Amino acid sequence: MPEQRARDYHRGRVVNTFAEEITAMLEGELSDPRIAPCHVTEVVLAPGGKSCRVFIAVTGSEKDEAETLEGLMTARGFIRTEIRYRMNVRHVPEITFAIDRSEKINSRMDELLGRMEKRNAKLKKKSAATADKS
Repeated sequence: MPEQRARDYHRGRVVNTFAEEITAMLEGELSDPRIAPCHVTEVVLAPGGKSCRVFIAVTGSEKDEAETLEGLMTARGFIRTEIRYRMNVRHVPEITFAIDRSEKINSRMDELLGRMEKRNAKLKKKSAATADKS
């Protein structure tokens, strides 16, 4: 089956535009007090283009994440309408939001790896010191 570069390119442009427009709305157009400072990390468009999932990274606690997710789910009708007008398209996919915790997980893994490296360095020093004494 031939490669469909035009379709993939179009999907990529649509995903980038969604991310840009939703980020602009998050930065100041949504006035819901439940929405904490956050940004869009990724937009995944379904193969048929009927739905998309927007991953959001929230600055704050898990309570802030839950409240932000609730506020965004409430505002998704407004967001779809604004995207329809801004992109001048007839159909806008159904939007669902999800919290992206990958940054927090990566920072925790880096912290744990750093601890392991320090522990290994201490063990090497101890084994070298005991080898020198013998």
